[in-house]
Amino acid sequence: MSIADLRQEYAKHELDQDHVEDDPIQQFEVWFDEALKAEVEEPNAMTLATTDELGRPAARIVLLKGADERGFIFYSNYDSQKGQQLTANPHAALVFWWEPLERQIRIEGEVEKLPDKESADYFKSRPYGSQLGAWASPQSRVIESREVLEKRLELVSAEYNEGEVPRPPHWGGYVVRPRTIEFWQGRPNRLHDRLRYRHEESGQWTLERLAP
Repeated sequence: MSIADLRQEYAKHELDQDHVEDDPIQQFEVWFDEALKAEVEEPNAMTLATTDELGRPAARIVLLKGADERGFIFYSNYDSQKGQQLTANPHAALVFWWEPLERQIRIEGEVEKLPDKESADYFKSRPYGSQLGAWASPQSRVIESREVLEKRLELVSAEYNEGEVPRPPHWGGYVVRPRTIEFWQGRPNRLHDRLRYRHEESGQWTLERLAP
């Protein structure tokens, strides 16, 4: 079978404008809870798309670590490719895809670093190995071999073999403050349901249906 012949018909759910929350963050929480109940594998995995100073895009999977009235939170190395791109252009897009529910959520907005204390508090909650990895990995940089990485981890492990591992100054959190949030529900005949929340300058959200 060719790639062009691959087909999937969607018919599990529908998305009615009269049965969603007024606030998109609350609607996200409703759908996220349903993803948890459906045992979607890694429901917090999301595509993060960024661009560099020339507008060239890059995308990768990261993990959502929180969602509140500010927006959507994730953590990373500030010196990584995505960190450098967010410094050059502090705007990003997120995509969640939950195949068992035939659902997608798209988010676009501005990105800000989290306060240092919030990043430090989260870093303390991470497993010890992950804390060491944040120090050992020069994320996105070219390295000669796997052995280089393992040697760096060995050195860091020796340095922080006792007591608390401090948060690296080059590591911390970001919040994507949404400008738009779109909820997509697969439907038959490719006539999918698409509801988009758009943030107005007044601070209110406008809900609108989009053609599939």
